[in-house]
Amino acid sequence: MNYVIIGNSVAAVGAIRGIRSIDQQGTITVISRERHNAYGRPLISYLLGGLVTEKRMAYLPEDFYEKNRVNLLLNSEVTGIDTAARQVRIAGGDTIGYDRLLVATGGDPFIPPIEGMADKDRIFTFTTWDDAAKLKGIASDIGRVVVIGGGLIGLKAAEGLHLLGKQITIVELADRILSAAFDRPAGRVVAKKMKANGIDVITEDTVVRIEGDGAEIAGVTLRSGDFIPCDTIIVAIGVRPACGFLKGSGVEVNRGIVVDDRMETSVEGIYAAGDVAEAKDFFSGVKNPMPIWPDAYIQGDIAGVSMAGGARAYEGGLAMNSIELFKVSTISMGITNPAEPKEYEILTYQDLENYQYRKIVIKDGLLAGAVLVGAVDRAGIFSGLIREKIAVAPFKDQLLAPDFGFANLPKDIRTTLFAPAGKVTETGRQAVALGH
Repeated sequence: MNYVIIGNSVAAVGAIRGIRSIDQQGTITVISRERHNAYGRPLISYLLGGLVTEKRMAYLPEDFYEKNRVNLLLNSEVTGIDTAARQVRIAGGDTIGYDRLLVATGGDPFIPPIEGMADKDRIFTFTTWDDAAKLKGIASDIGRVVVIGGGLIGLKAAEGLHLLGKQITIVELADRILSAAFDRPAGRVVAKKMKANGIDVITEDTVVRIEGDGAEIAGVTLRSGDFIPCDTIIVAIGVRPACGFLKGSGVEVNRGIVVDDRMETSVEGIYAAGDVAEAKDFFSGVKNPMPIWPDAYIQGDIAGVSMAGGARAYEGGLAMNSIELFKVSTISMGITNPAEPKEYEILTYQDLENYQYRKIVIKDGLLAGAVLVGAVDRAGIFSGLIREKIAVAPFKDQLLAPDFGFANLPKDIRTTLFAPAGKVTETGRQAVALGH
């Protein structure tokens, strides 16, 4: 069997392991447009800020590809797929045949059209190792930075630049930073911490024009009319699934590549996983892209097993976002901002002076979502309670305590999360990974 994987991040790693768990003899070829082996994308802000070196960026042991007999093609751009001939086309004219194909290309940064942008230098995105390297390479010439977008990407870019001593202003269209993942109180806690570290945060406004003569940037004008001086701009609005090369292939693409529970697309033998895929949601069953690191690995593993002829089904993605900023850890999971709040029971705890906040969202006695700011060491328990659909009514108030842990759970629930005789369930594995 000839397996080809396009992309080389966490979903690809999951797929390689999934394939090798069943098929130890088949050929695996990984094609990546990046020039690096798989690396920890959450670390790029620390690479920019000098907290980690390039040697520490690796996500895998040095011998991972060799041990799994993977043919790795780096710095190779896929330009198209011929589904009839079962071939992948690469820039330069080469083609690679496949029996089973996985698309795990992640997302491309979305850059909106802004007046004055076309002829300006020093406008960057921040999603890859090379993005961080470019900024680090000109760091000595950077004075003031405007970050457009107050989501996860924008805040991590701001943190990396802050470590280099730069003046930073974040401009966010929503009424709070991290609006997609957190509620207003959680957003306020994070914004307070950033302001305490000298980062300006502007909400409910957006950049409408980039000012400056020629290629140089003098600043930006906001919709409100305010002017912010700067010499560098980071665009961090969000990402879109990177699947333009599928045009004409017959693979169904909506907001992402549509997949079934085996991660197979509308074309037999072609699979998708990670940020590029549009898979079902854990709660609603509705399919949508879910750009979340742990979920990408799970999807990749399921795709790999399926490609090799095994049987494993995707239970649905659980929205989960995690970020640490200036030593304040935050995690959100599940339904955190219900569209119909009256249908949910919502419990909160906050200690703003110590940058701590907790929100528990319950529906019909089951945990539907949680926001944890500050004390996040037991986050894996919360995801386990959600996925296992465990009734939390008897101990719901304890969930708000910063020191809540497994000892607070009834024995039968601990057994559900951690199977007997030392056999850890999939939920238990996730709990360990997130901190139990």
